Amino acid sequence: MRARVLIRPKAGILDPQGVAVERALPALGFSGVANVHVGRLVELDVEDPGQLEAMCEKLLANPLIEDYEIVHPGGKPPGDPPLRSRPAAT
Repeated sequence: MRARVLIRPKAGILDPQGVAVERALPALGFSGVANVHVGRLVELDVEDPGQLEAMCEKLLANPLIEDYEIVHPGGKPPGDPPLRSRPAAT
């Protein structure tokens, strides 16, 4: 099964790439842009989707500074167990 993991910096963590993009967009003529965050998307084929959360916690994301969300293209496939995402810090 193909899965996607969206990884973003936690709220309050310095995001220098997001800051650079936020500053560059107005210089290119785009207005009304704020709170830009740059993350990454990891796509992988897995036989056991139940292992995805452990993969994120141990390797794919740094849980001290990043939040992650496990997603599937087009939503959750029928018959698959529900996948959990690490909620954004509040």
